[in-house]
Amino acid sequence: MGAIFQSLGRTVIAGIAVLVVIILIAGASTGQMISVDMNWSRFFMRWLHVLSGVMWIGLLWYFNFVQIPSMPKIPDEQKPAVGKVIAPTALFWFRWAALATVITGLLVISMSPGALVRALSIQAPFQAIGVGMWLGLVMAFNVWFIIWPNQKKALGMVQVEADAKAKAARMAMLTSRFNTMLSIPMLYCMVAQQNGGF
Repeated sequence: MGAIFQSLGRTVIAGIAVLVVIILIAGASTGQMISVDMNWSRFFMRWLHVLSGVMWIGLLWYFNFVQIPSMPKIPDEQKPAVGKVIAPTALFWFRWAALATVITGLLVISMSPGALVRALSIQAPFQAIGVGMWLGLVMAFNVWFIIWPNQKKALGMVQVEADAKAKAARMAMLTSRFNTMLSIPMLYCMVAQQNGGF
């Protein structure tokens, strides 16, 4: 068992294997095995969307609830470990999870004929998901075009003067906080669409 958990790749593969076993047991016990049709494809794409979103928003909240508040408490000689190792890796997964969330979300809504245009134009019955989509698109734009370029400067991946580095760090932090603020109504809208909370 220890060999599985010492590798992230093996851990993820084990998680997929556990899922397959659960699906097979559930199908055998109910007599309803998965039928790969349009409904199941929609469900599966929605699951991928949620999985991507958990990674994205989880990392957003990690930055804002853990890393940013903790940095002033870390001794100066230890800060390079965060700035040179942890932050770049977290930002890699952060920005690609944002893109995966947007792509899978657009694929989910596109699987219902006419829903994409109606959601993006906030038409009934897609008002909640439409608002959530726009909030998510703004957040994803911020990740790729404001946070990431400024973080590259702040972390020294792009060489700039000390003043520009400080300004970039502040811009990245403020935009990340803006995204944290938007994540609250965005998540509400995403859940509200299917559960009548709008």
